[in-house]
Amino acid sequence: MTDIDRMLQPDEARDIVLAHTKPLGSERVPLLEAGGRVLGERLIATQSLPPFRAATMDGFAVVAGDTSRERRIIAGGLAGSVPDQPVEPGVAARIMTGAPVPEGADAVVPIENTEISGDVVTIVKPPAAPGENIRPIGSDMLEGDVLIEAGTRLGPAEIGLLASLGHAEVTVGKRPRAAVFSTGDEIVDPSETPGQGQIRDSNRFTLTYAAQLAGAEVILTRRIPDSSDELRAAFQEALDKADVIITSGGVSMGDRDLVKALLGEFASVHFRRVFMKPGKPLNFATAGDKLVFGLPGNPVSCLVSFHMFAVPALNVMQGAPAGKHAVTPVAVEHAIHPSDRIEYQRARVVAGPDGRLLARTTGPQQSARLMSFVGANAFLVVPPGDAEIPAGSILDAILFAAPVAAD
Repeated sequence: MTDIDRMLQPDEARDIVLAHTKPLGSERVPLLEAGGRVLGERLIATQSLPPFRAATMDGFAVVAGDTSRERRIIAGGLAGSVPDQPVEPGVAARIMTGAPVPEGADAVVPIENTEISGDVVTIVKPPAAPGENIRPIGSDMLEGDVLIEAGTRLGPAEIGLLASLGHAEVTVGKRPRAAVFSTGDEIVDPSETPGQGQIRDSNRFTLTYAAQLAGAEVILTRRIPDSSDELRAAFQEALDKADVIITSGGVSMGDRDLVKALLGEFASVHFRRVFMKPGKPLNFATAGDKLVFGLPGNPVSCLVSFHMFAVPALNVMQGAPAGKHAVTPVAVEHAIHPSDRIEYQRARVVAGPDGRLLARTTGPQQSARLMSFVGANAFLVVPPGDAEIPAGSILDAILFAAPVAAD
């Protein structure tokens, strides 16, 4: 047995993948194109926000220590304007949420705590203390604060924060260009009616969207029959255009597993098998800095393998941390039957009424049953063994979505 055929533990295989993965560099993009991208530089606040004392309520700006019940109304602050009259005892300035607080005022009385008659306002419920309903200068951030660290994936809040500080462009990690191939004579396009012994191709669509969610730009996707010539041509095109190649099928032990046979022509193969279920036949290779993931053909094996090995690599290529698969202890709600390998069972983790995390698998866990992913938010990590794991036992879970409240 050659070294590449040695069965690796999942963590060992992941370490080998990451040892051969490098960031692709960075680029400047318009802010509206930066959502979901990985920030390529540490960003520092260039000003304090808010830059002025701002009202948090519609109402009247007043002097908090003024005991006058009735006060004369003067013009105050509208959002986007600067008030030009100071506030003093006996007067109150109309003000809107977000508007600058006039000089002299140190509290805002909400409109619902007042009664208005002509140019006089009666303060029904005066402010309890100075500062009430006022957002101080710099309460959101101070000039010089670290806003966002490099390596952060930019979500809606981060994009809004950058906009508020005048970042019309931002430096982000380059998106990996991916080629996604599904292989085999037995698969047909979703629009086709399968013939005898055939099935519709789901892996190409699953992997394309999974790669896009992980930040990749899928530039090439194709269904390839069991033909050495067509596979060879597809690999050559992908190596010319893409940074990462992701295939499904053709990596096991059969005579028609051509991906496995051809990989060595184009790349250096680092391993072929992982001690896990589903997903044992998994080929990883490199051609220079380009990565090749030969994933199993069964839909669940394919997607589990992608999550465990390709996602960390795609993160690193964009300049983000690989992200350790953080494990969380959960109590299983039913008996679990282990296998002879580490098994990643699809599960739904919920927060129980006592705060404990509870897990239940999503039904039959066959590697061809893509339905086992529907409703799942975690992989339940089941160690190998012969004895049944009883209900109530504590196992590790890898969460890929937040737990929900128990029904």
